[in-house]
Amino acid sequence: MYTLFYYPCNASLAPHFVLKAINAPYQLELVDRKKLAQKSAQYLSINPTGRIPTLVDDEFILFESAAICLYLAEKHPEAALIPADIKQKAIFNQWLMYLTSTLQTELMTYFYPERHTQNALIYDDIVRTQQTRLKDVLQIIDKQLNDNTYLVGESITVCDYILFMLCIWADEIQHPPLSFNNLNRYLKTMARDDAIQQACKIEEISLAAYAI
Repeated sequence: MYTLFYYPCNASLAPHFVLKAINAPYQLELVDRKKLAQKSAQYLSINPTGRIPTLVDDEFILFESAAICLYLAEKHPEAALIPADIKQKAIFNQWLMYLTSTLQTELMTYFYPERHTQNALIYDDIVRTQQTRLKDVLQIIDKQLNDNTYLVGESITVCDYILFMLCIWADEIQHPPLSFNNLNRYLKTMARDDAIQQACKIEEISLAAYAI
């Protein structure tokens, strides 16, 4: 049985979606960020980065959200969460890298400006700059969704579960994902996915904003 070390609406959310999508037995182990449990010696013994999530599969341990999602999807190919066609898989990899290295990175800078300067006087300037950068990133994703039901073609992939997680995080920025036409349609479609609904119910994440 899989064990996912998680915290509600943290980076563990996408792997939680995937666990529901592959319909495999799993258990959740709360890592209480409010008590800095992710920095405890016990947790650091399985995840030296001190970040959430971590997946344990028997004696195999894996950290990093996207890596966990890929591992689960490849171990359960029947769920078809990674394209089989070589060109579609290349596009899948392209968007996976863009989401994790660009959108997620820009969001982290927005949420934690103090990590990027020692001058508290420019925190607000960093946040304002990130508003523009995030708008530009979301516009690119919105354009990709112009002719696609999902981010890569016409079926849900790991990319979609990661994107939905990141869009939940971004719902309070100046130009939130729901303010873009294609992303609005896409997110409302994704919110009806059983895996997302089940995981969000467990983590007590409201999907009311995505109701049609």
